[in-house]
Amino acid sequence: MHELGVVMQVVDVVEKFARENQVEKIDTVVLQIGELSSMIPKYVEEVYPAAADGTMLEGSRLRVEIMPANGRCNQCGTVFPLVEHEGECPQCKSGDCDMLSGREFYIKEIVCY
Repeated sequence: MHELGVVMQVVDVVEKFARENQVEKIDTVVLQIGELSSMIPKYVEEVYPAAADGTMLEGSRLRVEIMPANGRCNQCGTVFPLVEHEGECPQCKSGDCDMLSGREFYIKEIVCY
């Protein structure tokens, strides 16, 4: 489970941000995770308390926002949700498409006291 290592890095980044900005306590960390990311949101949420334990993020909340995977058809230009349409353009039925989004993993927001 690589989620723990990644979430520990998130904690490090947030702590560094807090120190640089004289923040004493973090209330909430908001992550955006693409639905085709290698990160499994459920596991990220489960390991967050352990990663935050003993840090200034201990007791803070984690909120995860799932970002949809969208693609653009190279035949007709239609933008569509890849997972919902199983990678096939709903307009022309082509499977020739490029992924526009869906693999993201971002720290979107840090809510401080």
